[in-house]
Amino acid sequence: MTSIALITGANKGIGLATARELGALGWTVLAGARDDSRGQRAEKELQGAGADARFVRLDVTDEESITAAARWIEAEYGRLDALINNAGIARGDGWAAKPSRTTLATLREVYETNVFGVVAVTNAMLPLLRKAQAARIVNVSSEVGSIASSTHPASPLYPMASVPYPSSKTALNMITVMYAKELSDTPIKVNAANPGYCATDLNGRTGFRTPEQGAEVSVYLATLPPDGPTGQLWGDLAMTGDDQGYGMLPW
Repeated sequence: MTSIALITGANKGIGLATARELGALGWTVLAGARDDSRGQRAEKELQGAGADARFVRLDVTDEESITAAARWIEAEYGRLDALINNAGIARGDGWAAKPSRTTLATLREVYETNVFGVVAVTNAMLPLLRKAQAARIVNVSSEVGSIASSTHPASPLYPMASVPYPSSKTALNMITVMYAKELSDTPIKVNAANPGYCATDLNGRTGFRTPEQGAEVSVYLATLPPDGPTGQLWGDLAMTGDDQGYGMLPW
């Protein structure tokens, strides 16, 4: 039986690379995107690469859009084997982006997508995930949300002093833990992915990792075996100041 994954923000960057990699593994990939033209373009690109891909109109900040997507998936497929909450934005107030210059408007905008959107989508898709044999939930987070790394003097993250994006990922990490605890008596595993500093539109393509390398982390967590971990922040270790490669990051 073919596995089915919904990926939010799948029209570009890490999300599109994740869809491509899962498609290459034989998965059916549902590419969520809020823009019809970009979503349809991603669908064609994925299908051209041989993936069984469908575009799903999904704006994670719009509850009606989320509900409609869940209903469509239920009607078309009846279940989900993986939900990858990949959609995310980064905003700052001014070049320095200091905490003292943070506006509530910016904070609300970032949290709508990176935090509230994840909860809304997960809750809407959870009934479909429960219908799978052993579903996986992957929340695409970031090392910048790790309080331990951000306060470690040896970490490259130590000089960072921005509020909106890092704090949204810290919140997402806690959300991941709470869902993992609620679902601990089920076959569903919930983990946060750290793709590392990848070159995407989110950071002006300044990252030293590729979107494909970032996608490896989400794909790994979406395809965990039955004895795999749950309730962890797992992925690239380059920015922790302690190690290289992949592994569990500190909260």
